[in-house]
Amino acid sequence: MQTQPWFKDWFNSPYYHQLYFNRDQQEAAAFIDKLIAHLHPAQESRILDVACGKGRHSIYLAEKGFNVTGIDLSEYSITEALKHESESLHFYRHDMRLPFWINYFNYAFNFFTSFGYFKTAREHDNAIRTISQSLVSGGIFVIDYLNVHYAEDHLVHNFEKDIDGVNYYITKWLDETHFYKKIVVEDEALEEPLVYTEKVAKFSLGDFTEMLAYQDLQIQEVFGDYNFGGYDVRKSPRLVIIAKKK
Repeated sequence: MQTQPWFKDWFNSPYYHQLYFNRDQQEAAAFIDKLIAHLHPAQESRILDVACGKGRHSIYLAEKGFNVTGIDLSEYSITEALKHESESLHFYRHDMRLPFWINYFNYAFNFFTSFGYFKTAREHDNAIRTISQSLVSGGIFVIDYLNVHYAEDHLVHNFEKDIDGVNYYITKWLDETHFYKKIVVEDEALEEPLVYTEKVAKFSLGDFTEMLAYQDLQIQEVFGDYNFGGYDVRKSPRLVIIAKKK
């Protein structure tokens, strides 16, 4: 069974990456292309990819000519990401709740609901503070989060996935403040099934507005999907926020 906090074990597991990230790289590239076309960052802009995983977004951004730094808590993810390091692409194992480089980056990105995992409000505030402090004055922060009301309305409580002979049995539920996902992993290579339970906070646009403002980040735009469609509190699958540091 996992130890606490849940994300330290789960995000460091190869099963996590198999379940979520063994997918077509075109998906990541399409979103990045739209984001860059919308933001128009200067060439060689310094970009921080927060909770970068194995670096698929970071790698693509670096290929487009930007100076990219990815940070993630997972040792496994960073070990994999480091295989792609170059003069314009760097990775570090780092906890987003702790300060990183100060007043350095022009942009900071946090993709794929890579937030909302911590136990306390202070920890979430610390993570936003880290991101804000890392940005230069006028720097841009983009966070891609689930849309709470849409996720509530479209919750699929039970389903199974078979990926390369590994079976994933997934159960989802919710309460007033969080979404939960129990994942049972069955693999012939395991002596017994592994069990992980994800827990993600129900942060609304209002919650983010308050958290960001407290750290000198002002929301500029809000979108509801990866095609940059308008945000609808009920109908939009995502909550994509673009904020600017004062």
